[in-house]
Amino acid sequence: MPAKLALGFRALRFWNRMAAPSLFVTSFVLLIAIGTFGLMALAGLQNGPRLGFVDSLFTMTSAVCVTGLVVVDTATQFTGLGQLWILLFIQLGGIGLISLTTLLIGAMGRRLSLRSEMLAVAPTRTHDRPEVWELTLAVTKFSLIVEGLGALALFLTWLPDLSVGDAAWAGLFHAISAYCNAGFSTFSTSLIGHADNQLALFIVSVLIIIGGLGYLTFEELIRWWKTRRALRAGIRDVGHGSRRMSSHTWAVVVTSMVLLLAGWIMFAIFEWYGALGHLSVFDKLTNAWFLSVTPRTAGFNNLDYTLVGNDTAALTMLFMFIGGSPGSTAGGIKTTTVAVLVALGLSRFQGQRFVSLKHRAIPPGTIERTVGIFLLAIFILVASFFVISAIEAVGQDAATSRGQFLPIAFEVVSAFATVGLSMNYTPELEAPSKLIVALLMFIGRVGLFSFFTAVMLRRAQPPAFKRPAQEDLIVG
Repeated sequence: MPAKLALGFRALRFWNRMAAPSLFVTSFVLLIAIGTFGLMALAGLQNGPRLGFVDSLFTMTSAVCVTGLVVVDTATQFTGLGQLWILLFIQLGGIGLISLTTLLIGAMGRRLSLRSEMLAVAPTRTHDRPEVWELTLAVTKFSLIVEGLGALALFLTWLPDLSVGDAAWAGLFHAISAYCNAGFSTFSTSLIGHADNQLALFIVSVLIIIGGLGYLTFEELIRWWKTRRALRAGIRDVGHGSRRMSSHTWAVVVTSMVLLLAGWIMFAIFEWYGALGHLSVFDKLTNAWFLSVTPRTAGFNNLDYTLVGNDTAALTMLFMFIGGSPGSTAGGIKTTTVAVLVALGLSRFQGQRFVSLKHRAIPPGTIERTVGIFLLAIFILVASFFVISAIEAVGQDAATSRGQFLPIAFEVVSAFATVGLSMNYTPELEAPSKLIVALLMFIGRVGLFSFFTAVMLRRAQPPAFKRPAQEDLIVG
């Protein structure tokens, strides 16, 4: 007993000494480890031969990191219990293990430590910070309500074609998978078989957009709209924080709308006579809209991406790289990062001294972080592409290797942005390549800075400040 107590105290001291990014990253590592062990050890989860360690690890990393890349067919490889196991970890990975922990602590009436609050509170909520557990409870309620309504809508949509039980399960699974931007499907061909079901595609796309925007964005939009109505009605006693939309929410909404509308038009033009050529006019417009939505880290296939042109593939990779918005279930470098980069470029082009969004100057630290995220993301993608290309090219001639260029590039971007779209190349990857793709999914889910901070720092330490000597150089 004393030995067990000593071990417990050492574990507690280790927990308390961990920096917030390390704790966040570790929580996802533990979640993936539990999911992988369960997938390999628990009976009744798989049909036929069980997956090996690499494929099990890949599958659970994809689920926890809400990506959707698969090495086997989810519909046939896993039983109903196996699909439920995957769905459980999609939900935990989507809402976040830290948020769940925060909710449990709040329910027990305990005060969160400052370190826990750093993990749970989103940086966008600067003007109004309620108790963290209340915020987490609100996020959880919002998520469950949206998923429940989506499941009901999909159940009613699929009920004529499926049995009651199959329609209910498919509706629940796809609602959670869509809201969490996971991209897993219980249909062997994802949503390709439902390309002519406009209502189903619309419902799934709405769930993807809501999950990609995040709760805090919707909360601020609702408070801003209510305040505007109150002011129009002559009520002046309103909160100051709700009188104007924050630059963050404005950037999220505007960037998302521009990307969705521009993508809708461009995908329709690119594939009107191509991959969408066999559909009716209305189905073409519906599927082009879905093509604009799903690369924003959702990963549902409404067509076979091996049949699309290079223009569609390139635009899809760009959209996957951008991803969704901060504080959501989406991945990518985020819409706000793109908004800041565009604002930075415009300010330099116009010769302005300050970078601004919505008539508000952006702090220099935010600009530096934005540029750092962009450059680091490009470096990781390029390095991963070269390594996987070298692995896959072993024993192949040059012509075959060149044919793998686009599928590998597509796979790398999809994994890093936690999207899940693929040119049917994931099952063909060698084991080392699968491990690299799994690492990309993990980095994309926890975030670049969180991952590298957790790797390099074991505990939070104030950085030593020393101003280096300056020397200019010619750029551009």
